[in-house]
Amino acid sequence: MAEASPGRVRESRVRGVRLHEQLDVKDPRGNLSVGEFGRDIPFEVRRYFLVYGVPSRETRGEHAHRQCHQFLIAVHGSVSVIADDGRRTEEFVLDRPSLGLHLPPMVWGVQHRYSADGVLLVFASDHYDAADYIRDRAEFMALATARAAA
Repeated sequence: MAEASPGRVRESRVRGVRLHEQLDVKDPRGNLSVGEFGRDIPFEVRRYFLVYGVPSRETRGEHAHRQCHQFLIAVHGSVSVIADDGRRTEEFVLDRPSLGLHLPPMVWGVQHRYSADGVLLVFASDHYDAADYIRDRAEFMALATARAAA
């Protein structure tokens, strides 16, 4: 008989960042994790991408978005994610497919410590737009400081 754990959302110390525990169904025939667009993922998804084959010593991300939301799920293995709004930082370990992390715009995201078998699925609210990326840390901090003062 299947046993389901209901989904929960936990606020973090970083503005707008939320850790989502998706519905997780344990079943002797195989487990199931489910999330519904429009309900569990807090934005309309327009793009997805997978990050995999990352050597454990390498770092990915290291940028923020001006408008784009992202929802990260380690669909295999594990990855650590640092979220930083310019004032507060928190690190999350995504180590099961039923755990998702919402990174809203203007949050600096860094992914590191990928397990050898780590596969990160990212849902994005917007199509790719190079102008939406803030890749310079100093520029991000200036924008985040101005935003906090407003």
